[in-house]
Amino acid sequence: MGGFNLYADFTAKKDIPIEKSKYGMLELQDANSVIREAAQRPDPKMLYKELWYEGEVSCLFADTNSGKSLLAVQIGTEIAKTEKVLYLDLELSDKQFQLRYSDEGVLYEFPLNFYRVSIDRMSIPESDFEESIMKDIETMVDKTGAKVLIIDNLTWLCTQSEKASDASVLMRRLLNLKFKYGLSMLCVAHTPKRNMCAPITQNDLAGSKRLINFFDSSFAIGVSAKDEALRYLKQIKCRYGSFTYDSGNVIVCHIEKINSFTSFVIDGYSNESEHLKQPSDKDTEELAAKVKELVSSGRSYRDVAQTLGISHSKVQRIIKK
Repeated sequence: MGGFNLYADFTAKKDIPIEKSKYGMLELQDANSVIREAAQRPDPKMLYKELWYEGEVSCLFADTNSGKSLLAVQIGTEIAKTEKVLYLDLELSDKQFQLRYSDEGVLYEFPLNFYRVSIDRMSIPESDFEESIMKDIETMVDKTGAKVLIIDNLTWLCTQSEKASDASVLMRRLLNLKFKYGLSMLCVAHTPKRNMCAPITQNDLAGSKRLINFFDSSFAIGVSAKDEALRYLKQIKCRYGSFTYDSGNVIVCHIEKINSFTSFVIDGYSNESEHLKQPSDKDTEELAAKVKELVSSGRSYRDVAQTLGISHSKVQRIIKK
């Protein structure tokens, strides 16, 4: 006698191909079709070395006075030789910008495709600033047709970036702009006070710990402990390509004004450890106190190690003393 075979029915259904379909905001498609279609589009080009690629939302972060705005303008200026760049300058006045890019009265001539965007202080709304500026950014991108946007500084767009929920809302808005208009974005951000004896990590990015998860890539500027005139660039996160400039191969630079343009000049490559401060007895004591404080608050050894930029085994050694 024939009968209903639940297992056979299930097996038959699971072998039936599912057509490309959409469920609300979710799109379903078999993986082979996805990569075949993606292969028809050109690979993203480098916008700045292996650190920032076309179509990415990237983050450049560094401590105050390390030159992050200088590097952001330098990157934007190079890109502007071939396409429009909007540089949202929320840090400097127009006079400060002029003095930075002039020398003894000689003004630097930027590419015509480089556009500096500033805020009209008289037009700042009394409330809902974040909502208003995001709408204005979208309108500007739409009207200008620019595909490259540099935001300096990210803190201006979200005054509550320490809160995970607010940071998530901000980043979702930026990602929506990226996909809607095909943008490449570079967001400049700060670092809080960090341990200069430890390598730079993603935990040095100011704001919510979740913030780094939204970026496609990120890189940082460090100030050399052996020579304050030196800077180094370190790759922190990447999705395209590979880690080229990690702790074993940072880009060493100095800042110089040449023909009225202040920029990073590459001197070579080295290990990050060569540019870190050697810990004093006081540094060692402060680190040990911080480790014990975090562990006693309930944080795991691994979490403490990541937060302080030290190894898991070092946390264990400090606790056992």
